[in-house]
Amino acid sequence: MTRIKPSVTSHARHKKTLALAKGYSQGRRRLIRIANETVMKGLAYAYRDRRARKGDMRRLWIARINAAARHYGQSYSVFMASLKARGITLNRKVLADLAVRDLPAFGTLVAKPE
Repeated sequence: MTRIKPSVTSHARHKKTLALAKGYSQGRRRLIRIANETVMKGLAYAYRDRRARKGDMRRLWIARINAAARHYGQSYSVFMASLKARGITLNRKVLADLAVRDLPAFGTLVAKPE
């Protein structure tokens, strides 16, 4: 039986790792072991942060809605409760977009205190 060396497979794997390490500096780009550590860590951060971004965006939308609601003299919680009571089912993303791009239209959603 002939001996098969792992050079072709490992070379392909190393090339793939180094391609993912493009943009890093010094040994993180050139040295296989260091590049592999950096790439694995980067991929783990990317996976985690794709999920964390959803919460970040929700916090941003809430902050924008709160600022616009306070412009009309209401707090965020009172504003959202009034929308729910009146059966207006706009999500936070749309409300935040309205608050940023069209403040007068957002103002029509704010309930007048009785």
